[in-house]
Amino acid sequence: EKLLGVPVVAIQAKRRTGFLELKQAMQKAVGHPPAVVHDPFTAELQQRISRLEAAIPDNDSPKRFAVTRMLFDTGGSMTGPLEARYGESLVAAVREQQTELAATGGSLAEIESHARYEWIKRHLDSFSKRGEPQPGGALSDRLDQVLTHPVGGLLVALIMLLILFSGVFYIAEPASAMIEWFNSTASDWVSQFLAPGALHSLITNGLINGVGSVLVFLPQILLLFFILAVLEDSGYLARAAYLMDKFLSRIGLSGITLFPLLSSFACAIPGIMATRVIKDPRERLITILIAPLMSCSARLPVYILMIATFVPAESYLGGLIGLQALTMFAMYLIGVVVAIGVAWLLKKTILKTGTSTFVMELPSYKLPSLRNIGQRMWDGGWSFVRDAGTLIVAVTVLVWAAGYFPRGDQAAIDKLTEEKNGVEARIEALGDEPSDSERRPLEEELAAMQVQLDPLQEAQLRRSYLGRVGRWIEPVVEPLGWDWRIGSAAIASFPAREVVVSTMGVIFGLGDDEDEESPSLRETLKNATWENSDRKLFTLPVALSLMVFFALCAQCVSTLAVMKRETNSWRWPIFSFVYMTVLAYVAALLTYQLGSWLGGT
Repeated sequence: EKLLGVPVVAIQAKRRTGFLELKQAMQKAVGHPPAVVHDPFTAELQQRISRLEAAIPDNDSPKRFAVTRMLFDTGGSMTGPLEARYGESLVAAVREQQTELAATGGSLAEIESHARYEWIKRHLDSFSKRGEPQPGGALSDRLDQVLTHPVGGLLVALIMLLILFSGVFYIAEPASAMIEWFNSTASDWVSQFLAPGALHSLITNGLINGVGSVLVFLPQILLLFFILAVLEDSGYLARAAYLMDKFLSRIGLSGITLFPLLSSFACAIPGIMATRVIKDPRERLITILIAPLMSCSARLPVYILMIATFVPAESYLGGLIGLQALTMFAMYLIGVVVAIGVAWLLKKTILKTGTSTFVMELPSYKLPSLRNIGQRMWDGGWSFVRDAGTLIVAVTVLVWAAGYFPRGDQAAIDKLTEEKNGVEARIEALGDEPSDSERRPLEEELAAMQVQLDPLQEAQLRRSYLGRVGRWIEPVVEPLGWDWRIGSAAIASFPAREVVVSTMGVIFGLGDDEDEESPSLRETLKNATWENSDRKLFTLPVALSLMVFFALCAQCVSTLAVMKRETNSWRWPIFSFVYMTVLAYVAALLTYQLGSWLGGT
């Protein structure tokens, strides 16, 4: 306190001690300037700051702080507000000082950091006492010899990333199974009280599916925040960020962005939320904008369906490398390559900043706090459900309405649906091991009903608003090799990319129970032709075009909703949707046209 001239309060956040004393000291300090005023800068820097301070009216306070921040502000966050308040002359004076400082060598951030840390170093010995060094070094030093080693540390970091990626990726499968069970159970319960019709479809296909689209991401989000909280609380996250910084700095990012980007391969939603560990606001925004380019698990059904159906099962190098596996790898790689280019471009244009200096404290190793971990998981999960979840449900209902209205032969569809539900209930009532003589007639009856229902549903989708929009955009998507049916499926996938597979099942007359493993859907797509023509609709170039489009597009309202939540603005989700859609369209266009030219089609 004597050295600094301000109250000093000892706190321990992990055990929540000293908080009351800190609040009381802050209340007492309001309106009372410190007894001793410290300036960590050299005499030369102080003179430069004083010259800028003289350009601000005396009644403005704290003007020295304002011009200091403006002098060392390379990102422009202070320049705009101060220019509006004080005019261009002050900004010109600041830029002149910045140019002179830059000529002395080193970036402005380095000059400021060096001055502040030199002040700390000079005064630290006055109140800090260090223990005797332990034989062989402290445990943390011995751990750092491994964890920050260029080779050993990189290997450990890759293992940790593999654990993080695998954990979030593989939890998607049981999460999807859970949500399917939730949708099925809730829909069956509603069917007991409501006959087929608009209200029944709204609740089951709109509201229940919308809520399911929110809950399916929750386990992944909770797991990601658990892992990140453990890594950060233990002290390892800082080491991994330091180790990876030299690689990521080449595209204008720092090492701390590694974990959000890697976790986005499983799902961009927890990846975007994980950017909260990034302190620099512009770097965090760049990471948020490129995170959706990582191929998430929701794109996988599209890849599996197209690759298994249209990419030949050829192999090379004695069967070690397969063409289908290479195609899958290429789909993941294209997102990474494009993300690197977008990050570099953003750093040089609309989010332009100077060369950043990565300064991070390497905290001591310690056991993570269960309280902190639980709080991080609760905050992340609840903010997603509360803010993003409402928007996801709303958009899901809107897409349902676009595919449901206007109705055509609704009476026939409702009658068949009700009869189908009755037969399904009778099959379920037979139990797990009924005799073939009991089950087979009911299954045949159910199949016959589905054969009658599928064309009606296909015709309904054709005349719906969604089908009409698909026909309207057909001239736009035709250069990609798509017709209105593929375009409609792409629009319907906006609530969730994986919906495109089941939507294709409905559009091509197979019902909405089809998935990427369905032999009937694969065979139907192989035989599909352009309307009123014998020309095949799906070819290898079309399949590649569709995969490239989904690899780069922003067809995920959940991601855009979380992006809005994290940036507190609709500006960046809209920007992300536009730039990713344009990128996806151009890349899909080039893929189809080049593929068709090479294939001679």
